[in-house]
Amino acid sequence: MTISLSKGQRIDLTKTNPGLTRVVVGLGWDTNKYSGGKDFDLDASAFLLHEDGKAKGEDDFVFYNNPNGGTGSVTHTGDNRTGEGDGDDEQVLVDFSKVPAHIQRIGITVTIYDYESRGQNFGQVSNAFVRVVDAGNDREILRYDLGEDFSTETAVVFCEFYRHGADWKFQAVGSGFTGGLSALCRNYGLDAQ
Repeated sequence: MTISLSKGQRIDLTKTNPGLTRVVVGLGWDTNKYSGGKDFDLDASAFLLHEDGKAKGEDDFVFYNNPNGGTGSVTHTGDNRTGEGDGDDEQVLVDFSKVPAHIQRIGITVTIYDYESRGQNFGQVSNAFVRVVDAGNDREILRYDLGEDFSTETAVVFCEFYRHGADWKFQAVGSGFTGGLSALCRNYGLDAQ
């Protein structure tokens, strides 16, 4: 049975699912019936964060142009440039057993590509969700539907995984940013250039 979370909720992930090591993080969205003449290209990214809450370099930032990070523990499966169709629009794979010991949190984010020239923001996005699936048996463990809380934001932190002793927990974040990917990179300690 899938657990449905709301903003701010936290849940034990590995403790309540013994043997869970590999998950598929599925992210999806629809665009409102708004026609600006341009496709919406939303991009999922993962930030691998050290004790100070910051990413330190290329291996700590996973996205379509750098699909592997955390010494192979986090993998982006590919860029969906239109978000068409049902189900997950993009996926990030996480193998908790391979996450380097110095990584304390993994932030899962979605940004709107080229939002400035296209005049797009998350106010024009609906039905956004993140779900966590056990990669071993394809069972959906949890789901967080973001709701319609955004207007001018161009980047959203959907969720974070974080260490708690030997276990991993999940937090539904739903925090929006203006300034797209570069704002998120600055938030997580990286230079977006």
